[in-house]
Amino acid sequence: MADFHQNGIVTTLHNLIDRPLADIETDLLRFSQVRPLGLLLPSLFSELEGEALPKIVERLKEVPYLNEIVIGLDRADEQQFRHALKFFAALGQHHRLLWNDGPRLQALDAELKELGLAPRELGKGRNVWYCIGYFLASGKSESIALHDCDILTYQRDLLARLIYPVANPQFNYEFCKGYYARIANGNLNGRANRLLVTPLLISLKKVLGPTEYLEYMSSFRYTLAGEFSMRRDVLSNLRIPSDWGLEIGVLSEMHRNHATNQICQVDIAQCYDHKHQDLSPDNQQAGLSKMSIDIAKALFRKLATQGKVFTPETFRSIKATYFRVALDMVETYRNDALMNGLDFDIHAEELAVEMFAGNLMDAGQGFLDNPMETPFIASWNRVQSAMPDILQRLYEAVEADHREFSPAS
Repeated sequence: MADFHQNGIVTTLHNLIDRPLADIETDLLRFSQVRPLGLLLPSLFSELEGEALPKIVERLKEVPYLNEIVIGLDRADEQQFRHALKFFAALGQHHRLLWNDGPRLQALDAELKELGLAPRELGKGRNVWYCIGYFLASGKSESIALHDCDILTYQRDLLARLIYPVANPQFNYEFCKGYYARIANGNLNGRANRLLVTPLLISLKKVLGPTEYLEYMSSFRYTLAGEFSMRRDVLSNLRIPSDWGLEIGVLSEMHRNHATNQICQVDIAQCYDHKHQDLSPDNQQAGLSKMSIDIAKALFRKLATQGKVFTPETFRSIKATYFRVALDMVETYRNDALMNGLDFDIHAEELAVEMFAGNLMDAGQGFLDNPMETPFIASWNRVQSAMPDILQRLYEAVEADHREFSPAS
């Protein structure tokens, strides 16, 4: 059972009494009559053949309050898209698949490229961005939740608790971030959050001085959680990062556009497990190595927009401070793990810290060498300004794919 402590400047909504799921879903069904609710699922085709997604669909089809489910499908050819349509047909709710590799959406993407507005990188950020465009075009949902498709420990209460804060008409939250304990198979997981983000935020405060933004970011219990929900009016002006800085970038965007009393975080699961990224210490273009560089650059860029000046000496100080703070935290995590009967490999943890420390220097140098680099995809407001009919055309393309390839057609 969670405590009721409020830390930082972002409201935390706890799981205090393990309220029955039926009670929460009864509330949500009532809320959905006033504020229709949607779910966004960014998926790779390979996840349809994995362990997690079939179970997620089995649980989702029983959810009574969802008005719309939008699935972004990446890395699928025509045969695989047809298979995906059959796979998701088990969902009883109204749902649509965006075939991101299909000729219709590829043609739209090519037009956006000519205007310099298309996402530059493949990946989750691009997938989520196009799904957001479809939500805006369909107009069927007023509050939308997003979660990944590789959650091995998925239960219906995860979604219910995630969407509740932005579904309840009596709440004023525009955005909600999920958090949870990353524990599975007797191990303490979540290395990127525990060993990179948390000590890095502490180090940035030490080196650069405390700022309201760093206080805001430090308020989140699981900064890198891929689960969040938001009101529809947030979507049009949201800039989505296309790299591993997605979660940091979305939080930064919410800080830029909204007051902190419109933002909250919620406890959505007692334990959570999903696909683990390799450390990849010898390849900065893969795994946690690439993730750490993208995350660090996302934070550096944001702080630079607030007037913080970075030099090579600054990054050396950040790296040295981070290394000391992170090693101290390894000991803290070890004690926490042992008290709870969990396995803990100090050697593996410190190897991760060493890699992250080195990557901070590389991220800093990359930022200095290319200060104009930005992974952000244009907001849909900007895209509509350049191509006024884009949302209607996106909607029609998705509907045409559904009509042509659906098993019922």
